[in-house]
Amino acid sequence: MPEPLALNGATRLHYIVGDPIAQVKSPAGVTRALQERGHNACVMPAHVAPADLASWFAGASLAKNVDGIIATVPHKFACFDLCGTASERAAFLRAVNTMRRNADGSWHGDMFDGLGFVSAMQGKGCQPEGKKALLVGAGGAGSAIAHALVMAGAKSIAIHDKDDMRRNTLVHRLASLNKCPVTQGSADPTGFDIVLNATPVGMQEADPYPLDAERISTGMFVGCVITVPAVTPLIAAARAKGCVTMTGADMFGSVRDLMVDFLLGA
Repeated sequence: MPEPLALNGATRLHYIVGDPIAQVKSPAGVTRALQERGHNACVMPAHVAPADLASWFAGASLAKNVDGIIATVPHKFACFDLCGTASERAAFLRAVNTMRRNADGSWHGDMFDGLGFVSAMQGKGCQPEGKKALLVGAGGAGSAIAHALVMAGAKSIAIHDKDDMRRNTLVHRLASLNKCPVTQGSADPTGFDIVLNATPVGMQEADPYPLDAERISTGMFVGCVITVPAVTPLIAAARAKGCVTMTGADMFGSVRDLMVDFLLGA
């Protein structure tokens, strides 16, 4: 049995804020990682609607024992605007998933979804360099993953999102890096080496596939950011066709380690 977690008046607090929040695994995983490194700290979930985020953030910031905030859907873009400072990566994406206190009490943000996702892909034997990738989802996680794929040397990236403006904005900004072709994609994965879902589609039992799963073929690498259910219908369909796959839990392990390093000032 694992050792019980410390929780007392000296415990340093970190929040994970989202809407919804019940599906996240970060509170237990990040808390244990912090305490395994010798820190009396814990992560608490906060269910906050977008309209209330700024007010909640201002209130949480008043507590002198709150050291960090983790942002999940749909707050990654809005939390960037609440940061006093941010990493170069977060500033490019205009999104954060982790924030820590500056010395003056303001917040410094960074985005680790992309780095964590690509690291987990590499752990599964998939090197993005020279590969053609289709990414579904241009939200906070999708933007970060697309940027990480570009920086990892992908041959080309196509992005599909039902929000045309969000997709086009991301395509234009990534293309401006002049590292590889970045184009508008579709739900058809034909011809791609890497096929990734960075949307919540697949969390609910009645959800459709986020892309045309019938056109997935053996040899593709198929990944998904969703952690609940552990195996989404998309991942199950890809496995049935013999594809190497990666789940949201695989991504979470890599992202968690990066977040903990950041929260502890590394």
